Amino acid sequence: MANKYREIEKNDIEDVIVQETITEKPVKITKSAKPRKKGVLAKGISSVFSGTFLSSDKTIQHIPFILFLAVVAIFYIANGYYADDKIREVNKTSNQLKELRSEYISTKSDLMFASKQSEVAKSVESIGLKEPVVPPTKIEVDSADLFKEKQTIGK
Repeated sequence: MANKYREIEKNDIEDVIVQETITEKPVKITKSAKPRKKGVLAKGISSVFSGTFLSSDKTIQHIPFILFLAVVAIFYIANGYYADDKIREVNKTSNQLKELRSEYISTKSDLMFASKQSEVAKSVESIGLKEPVVPPTKIEVDSADLFKEKQTIGK
């Protein structure tokens, strides 16, 4: 019979409580003057702040592991700084690439404009060259005759 109130209906609960309080002896409730026990977390924090954890044998046994964790933490922080630097460098290079690409496109368009036939004709007019009005004539030479002429000239 673990719980004597389990089988009692809700209406009967008040009657049972009244009967038990009548039959029981009055108990004097006093607060104890004992200090409350500290929890594990509170003990740990207070030992860290007071420095008493350094003198315990368990701490001395765990020093290599603590040093390992410290080195890993330092490498983790250094890796974060290294990654930030690389991200800044990539962004800087990307911006330079965009600027050079736009400069290439503008220079290419300037070259295409300057190499148009009308622009070339305007620029060489100051030298005294004029655009020919007569179309060029095509000179046809038979390669066999040219080969024979070279042999006779060489002798």
